[in-house]
Amino acid sequence: MGYALSLLDKSPIQDGETASTALKRTIELARLAEQWGFHRFWVAEHHDTPALASSSPEVLIAFLLANTTRIRVGSGGVMLQHYSPYKVAENFNLLAALGPDRVDLGVGKAPGGLPYSTRALQGVIPRSEKQDFAAQLAQLGAFLAKGLPESDPLAGVRATPLPTVAAHRFLLGASVDSAELAAAQGWDFVFASHLNGDETVLQQTLDAYRKKAPDRSPLLAVGIVAAETDAEAERLVGNIQHFKVHVENGQSVTVGSVEQAEEYARQAGATNYRIEKKTPNVLRGSAHTVTDQLERLHSRYGIGEFIIDTPINDAAKRLRSIELLAQAQFAAAA
Repeated sequence: MGYALSLLDKSPIQDGETASTALKRTIELARLAEQWGFHRFWVAEHHDTPALASSSPEVLIAFLLANTTRIRVGSGGVMLQHYSPYKVAENFNLLAALGPDRVDLGVGKAPGGLPYSTRALQGVIPRSEKQDFAAQLAQLGAFLAKGLPESDPLAGVRATPLPTVAAHRFLLGASVDSAELAAAQGWDFVFASHLNGDETVLQQTLDAYRKKAPDRSPLLAVGIVAAETDAEAERLVGNIQHFKVHVENGQSVTVGSVEQAEEYARQAGATNYRIEKKTPNVLRGSAHTVTDQLERLHSRYGIGEFIIDTPINDAAKRLRSIELLAQAQFAAAA
């Protein structure tokens, strides 16, 4: 088998349980992922979301490093627009010092929440005074590397501690623009096909990245639901809903319900908006069926690593889905 598998976890909170229970499940899943042979274990960032416990990936990564020994651990991803690049660099330099050569920094451009949580995170800084995302990414990369250029007013400031091996850097995106930005600034790139399943866009994006970064290999994030049978997997996927809310003169976002979409529009102060029901882009079926689909993507697009998101609401069935996939990966490798 010519590709690696990694996991993305959002610490979902089941009905009637606490965040502590959900986080304990994340820790146990990371241990199992290491035991089963997954390459990386990433945690997401979501704000003001009662059904998810993963609001601060940096804190969770530290705990996961302490509870595993070999698997790479990282963010999928830090929502950079909300933060000082310097502070993000400090956080991940510290994590990289705690877990030498095991830490990944995945950065995303999405808000990770609704407009009010974005306002709470970013404070009262006028939008006109904020750096754009490309400038933030460049500054973050500089702080993680040799520091800012001498012409910068902050030249000489270092993001300490300085780890022996820096965090591995990834930009998460689903467009040609994101891929070209990653290539131009020397970041590895993850195409989020679980958010944008258009294979024409996928091909264009991968081509653009490889043209500008021929020595780097893009990763592919995919939604996967594996079950004992194809029919059971189809039933599980039938319970998944995605809705994209398009706001006039604003950022389009994907949420999990019509109510969330309407709340996004309300918080954004939008009177002109459109809610679009999206068909979930999920590879589904028995483990054999899913591995065949992964093999197709590997062969057609030259993907060497998949980041797996498993959007099943039932905790036991979600764990079983990941276990079935691991068993199929092991059997194929053997």
